[in-house]
Amino acid sequence: MTEGITPLDQVADAGVAVWLDDLSRERLRTGNLKDLVAERRVVGVTTNPTIFASALAKGESYDEQLAQLRAQGTDVDGAVFAITTDDVREAADVLRPVYDATDGVDGRVSIEVDPRLARDAQATVDSARALWSTIDRPNLFIKIPATLDGLQAITEVLADGISVNVTLIFSLERYRAVLDAFVEGLERARANGHDLAPIASVASFFVSRVDAAIDPRLDEIGSPEAAELRGKAAIANARLAYRVYEEVVAGERWQALAAAGAKPQRPLWASTGVKDKAYPDTRYVDELVVAGVVNTMPEATLQAVFDHGDFRGDTVTGTQAEAQDVIDRLAGLGIHIDEVTDALEREGVDKFEKSWAELLDTVRGGLEQVGE
Repeated sequence: MTEGITPLDQVADAGVAVWLDDLSRERLRTGNLKDLVAERRVVGVTTNPTIFASALAKGESYDEQLAQLRAQGTDVDGAVFAITTDDVREAADVLRPVYDATDGVDGRVSIEVDPRLARDAQATVDSARALWSTIDRPNLFIKIPATLDGLQAITEVLADGISVNVTLIFSLERYRAVLDAFVEGLERARANGHDLAPIASVASFFVSRVDAAIDPRLDEIGSPEAAELRGKAAIANARLAYRVYEEVVAGERWQALAAAGAKPQRPLWASTGVKDKAYPDTRYVDELVVAGVVNTMPEATLQAVFDHGDFRGDTVTGTQAEAQDVIDRLAGLGIHIDEVTDALEREGVDKFEKSWAELLDTVRGGLEQVGE
């Protein structure tokens, strides 16, 4: 490694956009987010209901706003909306110089629609429009889950000229449908008279949860081949997803949009924190380096990559045959990736709904406490 150049620098210089998978008012107030942008190559931020629930449960950063909201008679849903949109707006302002410097490619901050709407396309569209207009920042992403109902909403929202982070993608089949919804959304946006250049999108393909679901089944099988496949499914699945992306951007429909100024929907590696201590803590960064993708990391993973990441250059290009072999061998053991990813999507929606309920409960408790 060149002196002064960290593994995180190498990852970023290889074309991976480094995003932080966390946000809190404390992080904003202390200047920590600004520091991470300046010192850790962070060029974007993602949030989700779990992150907000955790932020609200810690410290006193939100007490003043909670007191104001209570005095105004704001209900719990309204308070959650106000608190989360304020945090995301402030984070978007911190990242605005990055957005300007990268011509709108990075410098983005994501906020998710109410996950209780994941199976209601029109309600999701309405929620996305409300978030977009309230936050009122061009470097915003609206996160929409890649459920079947979400696909329709993704197209509708993009057609309005709103930038979208498609989340909770686990399977290749659903990823293809997401890319199709993206292309259709941009085609409709162009037909609606929107300038395509400012409209951006990423597709959040979840990684570590796949290994967390499959590894226990391999352990149960207990054969040497099962042991040899341990920890390989998630990376193989993601590498095959990148091939799907390459196929779409090489197609005529996308090329026509690119000629009109559109930006591609970049693959985003999500759920990159290692859940099994047996694996290196930088595994889901080291093994998924390729130009033109995003890797959104919890801060612990970000700092680990900075400190001791195992950078080996592009670890995705040319790996698809090997990745397909992993999936085929899993199937030979009775572990079918599509069944696993379908279950993970259902679980993912349920987890975000539970986190949203926790967020509502936390805010409800906060409103009651400041009124005492």
